Order: sequence, then structure tokens, then C-alpha cells
Amino acid sequence: MPPLNEGTILYMPTAVPGMSITEATKILQIQDRMLAKVPEVEHVFGKAGQADTPTDPAPLSMFETVVTLKPHDQWRPGMTWEKLLAEMNEKIKTPGMANIFWMPIQTRTEMLTTGFRTILGVKVFGPDLKGIEQVATDIEKALSDLPNTRSVFAERTTGGYFLDFDINREAAARYGLRVGDVNDIIETAIGGQTVATTVEGRERYPISVRYARDFRDNLDALKRVLVPTPSVGMGAGEIAADASSSTPATARQLTHVPLSLLTDIHYRTGPPSIRNENGQLVGFVFVDITNSDIDGYVRAASQRINERVKFPPGYYLQWAGQFEYMKAAEARLKVVVPFTLLIIFVLIYMNTKSVAKTVIVLLAVPFSLVGAFWFLYLLGYNMSVAVWVGLIALAGLDAETGVVMLLYLDHAWEKFRAAGRMNSLSDLHAAVKEGAVQRIRPKIMTVCAILFGLLPIMWSPTTQAGADVMKRIAAPMIGGVVTSAILELLIYPVIFVLWKKRSLPAIARGSE
Repeated sequence: MPPLNEGTILYMPTAVPGMSITEATKILQIQDRMLAKVPEVEHVFGKAGQADTPTDPAPLSMFETVVTLKPHDQWRPGMTWEKLLAEMNEKIKTPGMANIFWMPIQTRTEMLTTGFRTILGVKVFGPDLKGIEQVATDIEKALSDLPNTRSVFAERTTGGYFLDFDINREAAARYGLRVGDVNDIIETAIGGQTVATTVEGRERYPISVRYARDFRDNLDALKRVLVPTPSVGMGAGEIAADASSSTPATARQLTHVPLSLLTDIHYRTGPPSIRNENGQLVGFVFVDITNSDIDGYVRAASQRINERVKFPPGYYLQWAGQFEYMKAAEARLKVVVPFTLLIIFVLIYMNTKSVAKTVIVLLAVPFSLVGAFWFLYLLGYNMSVAVWVGLIALAGLDAETGVVMLLYLDHAWEKFRAAGRMNSLSDLHAAVKEGAVQRIRPKIMTVCAILFGLLPIMWSPTTQAGADVMKRIAAPMIGGVVTSAILELLIYPVIFVLWKKRSLPAIARGSE
């Protein structure tokens, strides 16, 4: 389905895990300045990290930058949405980060429904996270140079950095501390703890207490975090000397001890997040493409992956994102389209009481499909749900005009037969000509009314919200109505003659 143009771009570059706050802030500001230099951009606002909510588990390595654009009449001449995205993608190249351009509302909807923040995605299933990451990175390398690929990024399942505090229970016991006491200090001094709430009118703000950044921004500073003990008497200056003393802890009077005496602090790597689906571990590969032919891209990408990526036993992939929607829509349309034609057939048969007349009326559908597909081809539109909606509407419209055309021919036939003039093939030709001629004016009026109502949609700017969808709904109706009108006026009379010829007297059929 073509996206609804929201008039705003969401730029979401992604890097490997492990980026620091300082580095993320620096890169974010550089990218914002580069985006603001684009003439069509009104203002830029970027965010790194997650908001204060459990529903936004975004790491520091994933940026979210909202780019608000100027009105379309202030854009450079000839600039389109696709050209603008291509220019931004070309100008903003950050090493180690994959560019993803989408729109804010659509991105949120897609992430909630599919889990992907790109048009397409690959799910890599397997029994081990390291194996999943290896296969995912191989897919990333295989698709990076595939035509129509704007960016591809494999989610790292084992690249996160963690700081572990392994508490020495014996050392903590020497100072009369429990494991929970040490954990409370780690949580409060380093992570922060809410101790009170301030009330400012109708607003309430939590008051959190923790060490200043200079006392917790590196490993050496964390080792110097002080832990109070149940004993009192010694000053902080005596702690270091007493720490090397062999005097039993019960005979000493300590006020505070550094955290390094109670814990072993070290870095380790691990999965920043663990995904599970259908009872199996899974890793995501985000694929952003430049064209709207999702099915064609998936076929080419699948062939490339089969040629360049080796899957160990137990590992397999599954395409997701908009591709899932497309397959679900195809399965639904396989039911909807035949059911729609069946309803049209039943309604026409209830009106005409004749299977032959019903079939003749339904011949207008292939007549109109000729123009519909030619017009779609000239506009460069691919098959989508919006196009299918237009084709279904066109089928109903064709049935309506076909019924009216057949009605005029039937009236002329009955008129000539009632007058006793239906004795030869020449009489049949005269009746059909009279009926077809009477149909020209209402047929042209019908076509003009439809065209005058739909053509303004085709002139709407592509940046207008909903224009891409409405154009794809209107395009098959415009092209189909034109060819349907021409072919109905030319082919229907011929079909009617071939059908009614059997009702003429045998002598008249044989002599003509």
C-alpha cells in the first residue's frame, strides 16, 4: 500500500551497540546540522536513547530525528519526495551507521505491528545468538550492494557492553555488611534513587539523589564510591591505611569503605536484547529500499542470499515487514475479487434472467482491464491494494454501463420484432445500429462525468497527504472507463449480432 505522505520525515540511523552518551550526543548534533542545511527543511529535532517509559526500549545507538519540511511551494523547482530522500541519504553518511528514512506515524505503527522500523525486514531464526548474529551480518553484507537498497543493518544480538559488580560476600561480612546493603549503595549512588517529590502548583517533580557525574563516569571513579558501615569512629582518610591492616574487622572502627574492597568491577559483553518468537531465538535485519516493488526486491534479495549466505543446520530466515502485509493482502484478494465478481454476476442475472446476457455484460470487465493496465503501465504504478480497490470499483462500474448498453440493444431488437421487421440479417443489423447509436450520447456523458470527477485527483501534488493512495485508486478507473466505452460501442454490437443471429429464421440465416 503506498504510504500516506505525512509531510514530515523521521530519520532513524542505527549503529552497533556500545555507543557512549558523549559520542551519541556529538554524532546526533552533527547529523542535525547537516539535515538543517537542506533548503527544504524547516527545522530538525533529534533524540538518542529511550524516553522515560517502558514502551520505548531504544538504545543509545538508535537515533530518532524528526525533520519538519517547508510547504511544497517553497521547495526547489523539480524537487520531489524521492529526490529529497536521495539527497539526504547522499549527504549524511556516518561511518558505522545505516540510514533509515520513514515517517513518524507510519514508523510507530509498523514497529508496533511488525517490530521493524523499515519497509522490509528479515527474521533469522536459530538455536544460538552468536550463530544468529553471524548469519544476520552475512545477510547484511550480501544485500548492501544490491540495487534499490538504501540501507541494510543487522541487529547485533551479542554486542552489548555491561558493567558487572560481583560482590565479595566474605569482604562485606568483615565490615558487617550484607549483600543487600552493598547493592543499595550501588543502586543509589550510581543509578540514582527518588527520595522525595516537589509540588509546583499542579505539577509534581520527583527528586532523585545520586553521585555527580564526575564521581561515576569511569571505572576508577566507581571503585572509589564509598559504602557506609555499621561501625563509626575512623575518618575517610584512614580507610586506605586500614584496608591493608591485618587487624580483625571486629576490632576496627570504620566509617566508610571504598566499593573496590567489597566488589570486583569488570566489563563484559552480552546480548543488548533477546528476541523470542514462536519459541525460538530470532534476530532482525532491517532493510530499507528505494522503490515500491516489494515483491520484485524480495525475489532478487532471496536469490542473492541463497548464493552468498550459508545457513548452519537449524537456522533459517523469514521475510517480514511490508512483505507480510503484501502476502496477507494477496491471500485476502484471492477471496475478495472472485466473490465480488460472483455478486455482480448474481445481481445482473437477477435483472436479466438470462445467463447469456449476464456473460455479455461481464465482457465489459476485460474491455476495461485493457485500458486500466495500460494506464498503470504508463504511470509506472505497481500492483498494490490501492490499485486492486480501483479495479474492483471499475468492475462494478463496467457492469452498470454494460447493462445499460445491452438494454438499448434489447429495446431495438424488441421494437423491430414487434413491427415484423426481424426477418433477415439486414434487419438485425439495422436494429443493432439503431440501439448502438442511441447509446452513444449517454455513454459519452457517463465517461465524461467519471473522468471529470477523477482527473483532478491525478493532478494533486504527490506531497499532499493521501495523494499516492488516491491516485492508484483512480488510475485504473480512468484508463478502464475510456477503453470500456470504446470497446462497448464497437464490440458489443458485434457480439449481440452473433448471439441474436440464432433467433432469425433458418432461411434468412442461410441466405445472408
